[in-house]
Order: sequence, then structure tokens, then C-alpha cells
Amino acid sequence: MTRALPTSVDETLDILTAGNYVADRNLATSLYVSLSLQRPIFLEGEAGVGKTELAKVLAEQFGRKLLRLQCYEGLDVSSAVYEWNYARQMIEIRLSEALGDRDRDSLAEDIFSERFLISRPLLSALEPTPEGAPVLLIDELDRADEPFEAFLLEVLADYQITIPEIGTVKAAEPPIVLITSNRTREIHDALKRRCLYHWIDYPDAEREQAILATRVPGADANLSRQVVAFVQELRKIDLFKLPGVAESIDWLSALGILGVSSLEADIVRQTFGVLLKYQDDIEKIEGDELRRLLDAAA
Repeated sequence: MTRALPTSVDETLDILTAGNYVADRNLATSLYVSLSLQRPIFLEGEAGVGKTELAKVLAEQFGRKLLRLQCYEGLDVSSAVYEWNYARQMIEIRLSEALGDRDRDSLAEDIFSERFLISRPLLSALEPTPEGAPVLLIDELDRADEPFEAFLLEVLADYQITIPEIGTVKAAEPPIVLITSNRTREIHDALKRRCLYHWIDYPDAEREQAILATRVPGADANLSRQVVAFVQELRKIDLFKLPGVAESIDWLSALGILGVSSLEADIVRQTFGVLLKYQDDIEKIEGDELRRLLDAAA
């Protein structure tokens, strides 16, 4: 069932809360303004802080289709926007040649029509659907090449795409667009100017505790408190990759599966692979450092 867009920041917060997304007022304000102005919102922050999850929650709460474009090096138009169904075109050409029912010009016009077009996420986001404009997630744009950013400018500025063989496809209703970046490289100013910007930081202890209570509702309250205190202190250390909220959720869930009720050195060592993803970081948290973290979490 579709849901109307919010009419206030408070209503935006309520919608996110209904989707079990614990947001602060700053994020709710940026999101509300983005939705009201029909402008994309550009979300930057470390991996695991909830950027991608926000798009999923919005699609679920608004009853819209979620279109996710996962960016990577070498991403091109055929993967992100559209491509022609060459197999069907060749069949159509062979069939026409056998029947002799069309001349070359009319055949060329026919095979480059919409029925031979395969829509990818960006083009699909501009097409009308019964439930309303979809939620378009352009995920980890910093992993794509700069030429792809340039292509996005037309899409984000006018919600339209030009297909040389057909013409310009323009959205009747602009999609809800969220763009995420882990900031492995800087995104060009021209693209940022077309968006509202918001940095999602690691949550403070109180909000992280609320997130864990929402995402792992059956967890032991004391263990949850210890996990938050441990992770909050861990993020102060110079590690190659700091654990995000996603890792906190996974760690608390894993500890619950193992029947742990309190953090101890042995169980932390045994489950470090849930929290930290690099061996150098794991080796760094040993001996006195681990004892210090456990004392802070006690």
C-alpha cells in the first residue's frame, strides 16, 4: 500500500521510526527537504552507518519499488541505463528477410523501438508505475568512474535520459533518489550541486543503543550495553577499517547465538571476525589494548 510523502520533519522521523530506522533530527530534516523539493539526496559516510538501509526503509514505508544501481569501476550505459535486445533484433531481421514484408528503412525504425529496449535501473526509474515513482538508490557512486558521473548530470538535473534512436524519455513524476558514497574518492562538484548533501556519522552511544534495541530486539540488555561501549571505544583506535553500526548489529546477534551474556577476552577473540575485517586490525587489539576495551565496556 502506497503512503503519502511526509508534510513535516516530525512526520519524516515517524516514518523512519516505523521502518525501524533510528535517525537523528538532522538526517530527518535533510530527507524531508529533499522529498519536498524533489531533489536527490547525496549521503556520504563510512561503510555500515546506514546509508543503503535508508533507501530500503523509504521504499518499504512509501510502498514504492526500490531500484538499486550498485556502482563499480567500469560501469557503463548498457549496465546502468539501457541496452538493445540484440538477439530479438536479429530474429526480427531474419524473419523480415524471409517474409520480405518490409523495406530496410521501416525495418530499422521497427527494431529500434521500445519493444526491443531493455531498461536498466536509471531508465526504469523514469518509467511510470501504478504505485508511484520508485525509490532509486545509486549505491557507492565513488566506486564508479568519473565519466559515469558526467552521464548522471542530465538524469539528476531534469529527470530525463536521451536515447539517440528514440528521443528523450522524461519522468512524469521524479523518482525519490538517494546517492551514497563511502568517500574512497571525491565526487565532482557538478553532481553534488544537483543534490542535497548529508554526512551520516557513526552514532553516539545512546543512539547506537537504540539501534541495537530495534535491530536485535531479543538481545540481553546488559550485553547490548557492553557491545556499544566496546565498539564506541574501539572506534577511537587508529584501525584500517573501523566497525560500523552494521558490524555492531552482527556482533550482538552472533554473541546471542553463542549464548553469551557478558563480554570476556576469550569470546571477544573468537568472534572478532564479525566485528573487524582485517587481520592487522585484529592483531592490533590484543594484550593490554583488549583489556582496556573490556574495562571500558564493563
